[in-house]
Amino acid sequence: MRNVTLLTQARFAKQGEAMTAVALPHTWNAFDGQDGGNDYWRGIGTYEIDLPNPTKGKKQYIEIQGANHVATVYCNGRELGTHKGGFSTFRFNLTPAMKESGNVLTVVVSNAKSDIYPQNADFTFYGGLYRDVNFIEVDESHFDLLKTGTSAVFVTPRGNGKTRVDLFPVNAAGCTVKVTLKDAEGNVAGAAETEAAEHAFVKIDVDAPHLWNGMADPYCYTCEAELVKGGEAVDAVTVTYGYRSFHVDPNTGFWLNGKNVPLHGVSRHQDRKDKGWAISKADHEEDIALIKELGANTIRLAHYQHDQYFYDLCDHTGFALWAEIPFISQYIPTQEAYDNTISQMTELVSQNYNHPAIFFWGISNEITITGESEGLYRNLCDLNALCKKLDPSRLTTMAEVSMVPMNSEHVSITDVLSYNHYFGWYVGDVEDNGPWMDKFHAMNPDRCLGISEYGAENILKWHTVDPDNHDYTEEYANHYHQEMLKTFAARPYLWSTHVWNCFDFAADARNEGGVQGMNNKGLITYDRKTKKDAFYVYKAWWNPEPMVFVSGGRFVDRAPEERSVIVYTNCDEVTLVVNGEQVETKKAVDHMITFENVALKDGANTVTAFSGEVKGNEITLNGVAEHNYAYDLPEGNQGANWFDDPAAVAARKALKFPKGYYSIKDKVSVLKANPQTAEILKDVFAVAMAGVGILDTDSAGGGMAELMNMMRLSDMLKMGGDKIPADVKLKLNEALTKIKKP
Repeated sequence: MRNVTLLTQARFAKQGEAMTAVALPHTWNAFDGQDGGNDYWRGIGTYEIDLPNPTKGKKQYIEIQGANHVATVYCNGRELGTHKGGFSTFRFNLTPAMKESGNVLTVVVSNAKSDIYPQNADFTFYGGLYRDVNFIEVDESHFDLLKTGTSAVFVTPRGNGKTRVDLFPVNAAGCTVKVTLKDAEGNVAGAAETEAAEHAFVKIDVDAPHLWNGMADPYCYTCEAELVKGGEAVDAVTVTYGYRSFHVDPNTGFWLNGKNVPLHGVSRHQDRKDKGWAISKADHEEDIALIKELGANTIRLAHYQHDQYFYDLCDHTGFALWAEIPFISQYIPTQEAYDNTISQMTELVSQNYNHPAIFFWGISNEITITGESEGLYRNLCDLNALCKKLDPSRLTTMAEVSMVPMNSEHVSITDVLSYNHYFGWYVGDVEDNGPWMDKFHAMNPDRCLGISEYGAENILKWHTVDPDNHDYTEEYANHYHQEMLKTFAARPYLWSTHVWNCFDFAADARNEGGVQGMNNKGLITYDRKTKKDAFYVYKAWWNPEPMVFVSGGRFVDRAPEERSVIVYTNCDEVTLVVNGEQVETKKAVDHMITFENVALKDGANTVTAFSGEVKGNEITLNGVAEHNYAYDLPEGNQGANWFDDPAAVAARKALKFPKGYYSIKDKVSVLKANPQTAEILKDVFAVAMAGVGILDTDSAGGGMAELMNMMRLSDMLKMGGDKIPADVKLKLNEALTKIKKP
């Protein structure tokens, strides 16, 4: 029978360096991939792994579940082959190269740039053998271990119980294949046997199958496949599967087993603080538990194939999954790159075919950022056709970047589609999201629309009572997500929505909001230790378990004008308690209550809330005389303690935004529509933006011009960074605020 040995020790060296002992899984970018500067090491690393002695009469294989990006494998100096793609399982036959003892596996891994996807993206490409490595021994007759990294057993269940099982044994002359289907309690639900062949299959009817029903009831069956020779099983494989039916409607969204189930959830990257991609089963389990606590029912597993263990967890937890390949951001017009997309998609679909949690195959993400072309369009169409050929039972999708026009031929490639929209962060205002969705839905009434990414940077040390786009405060993120949830609730035609992101993740090229090397849009911090307040915004909307959460616990010092307290809840009404005294009881509107002008004494105050038997968390707020400028993101290159500089504080105070007047907070399109402000805007592009590389919106084309016109002038100025003189923002705002709005 089959024997699998997990290999946990290796010797490792970067190119030109001496070998050192490491534990597997391993990445060489665990620390430099998260510290910023876009200087993490990308190159060639070599692993040497001592193998167990072979068993006489058995065949030996090596299984590598993740090596990024390209891996060439040797056994005792003999080259076995090269695998291109950093996220899927691959295997090689060791048998011809094995000795009686002293066998050494050498794996040369590279995360350097090549014509392998991903090329460029907003996350760190960790190098190494970052998932499990297994030594496998099998009988001469066995289920094919070289079948695209799969189990070589594929179960196709129908909601009515009709089940087909396709099996691929090798060296199986004189063998039979025995298939047993079992329910979750271990009872036999059906069985069949057939003569072994290079491609064998059986059909089994299961009476009244217990359906896999998402988070409500993720009921799984198992398929036990045995290869029998001379009355004895010589190899066996067990896979999990489930019975369910589903479809997506352009007006009512996702339907599971005949019931409308709105899909609302998160996206997830697989890395962690100080670990990169080399994470443990316990790490996967913690992520699942946190996402479940949030109340999500779907996960977009971005932007690549994730660990099989995580898919397994989702099968048994009930999340509806979107699984995709890293065809992202930059299209490469070469045959090798095209072949790599086909290879990675084939592996994704084949290796994950049996998972009942997966409903959607994602063929790309924001791939038109660098432009559209006929070659790109054909590549996408071929990927879509490949998915339908390999797995007609599921739907295809893709994540479009905002600038893709609503009438583009790209919006009709896949079965359903989604857009990555950041109105209210990168461009425009959060209120722009709803009108855009309604316009798309009206223009494309037969297309199923979802939102695959949306979010706002959320950095725990910045705070304000007047949140505004791009201030990086926790309060703006709370406001943004609250408004997005209201927008989604009013639009049942959306087939899915996925927050970007559930967890902060490493992007070594980033320097955002005073934090280097990190995308801070997560609802939970990179180390998973802190749930941001926005986490509880979602929990109040999505998790039915009664809860009361008092937000603002990190915004401790409160000046007189900053003493509002916001509570997120799924209860009807909440009572606020300050220093042990009940202050006020208010009804929730859209899962939120704002208690205005809460009386705080000087110094520390304890604040909590309750609804009946449901008690909220307790926070401490300090009553202070003046705003604490340590809560404000510094401008430009000012130091971390800029708020100790009287001149810097004075400049911040001087930046006023009187109601009824124009300001740098207005959109470019609004400023261009007024002759007076348009003249000022011309000066911005003629002088302030000179040499920055930012085009006037009149010079940009298509969807890019539309997005640029939606940007606030303040955000446009931020794009200029250090090249914009420090006083330009203040002078422009002063000029604009002298002009009254009609």
